[in-house]
Amino acid sequence: MMTQTLWITLLGMGLTFAAIVLFWGMMSLITAIPVKEKSEETKETDVERELVPVGDSIPPHAEAKAKAAAVAVALALAEQQQQQVAYFPMPETAFVSAWQLGMRTRQMYQKGNSKR
Repeated sequence: MMTQTLWITLLGMGLTFAAIVLFWGMMSLITAIPVKEKSEETKETDVERELVPVGDSIPPHAEAKAKAAAVAVALALAEQQQQQVAYFPMPETAFVSAWQLGMRTRQMYQKGNSKR
């Protein structure tokens, strides 16, 4: 009977560690796959193309984008100033719910520590 118990334990532990090794292998395989991203030069030239106007006049969509960006930055700065960490001082006495008070009182009476 004891050998059967040990075999079941060994089988369970073996399956558990096999699953851990399998997951580890899958994660390392996923992280080893290269991700193709746009190169930095391509990103910069795309941004520069949008910002640099063609000709003498600024296109209306570029002006609208600039205004939207300015509003977003102003809102972000205003929100950042408002989000200061509030300090909440500890209360003078600990808050105890009615349930906790009842249970503690019952425990005191059961132990005989109550003062009458």
